[in-house]
Amino acid sequence: MKKNVLKSLCKIQGELNVQKKRRNSFGKYNYRSAEDILDALKPLLSAEGCVILLSDKTAISGDRFYIESTAKLVHCESGEEITVSGHAREELTKKGMDGSQITGASSSYARKYALNG
Repeated sequence: MKKNVLKSLCKIQGELNVQKKRRNSFGKYNYRSAEDILDALKPLLSAEGCVILLSDKTAISGDRFYIESTAKLVHCESGEEITVSGHAREELTKKGMDGSQITGASSSYARKYALNG
């Protein structure tokens, strides 16, 4: 049973609060970035003796490319872990961005949703 990691996750989720302090002026909405979430998360992870590991991989569905990001919460003492994934579709083109920037933006978006999971 994953008692240690679930207990830590419960405490971290109860204390984590990340405001939407960033503004997208084009879309006229507020948002939080993956970096904002991680900045708020790090002290809570440290207090609970946990780490978060993020990884990405590409997936293809039909003719569309997706980035699948995985967030793994690991309890350092017990080694127990919980894993959640998030997905974001890569646009074929995006004005003002080259291919690596499109992939990077998709990765950030997918990681944010994995962290929110």
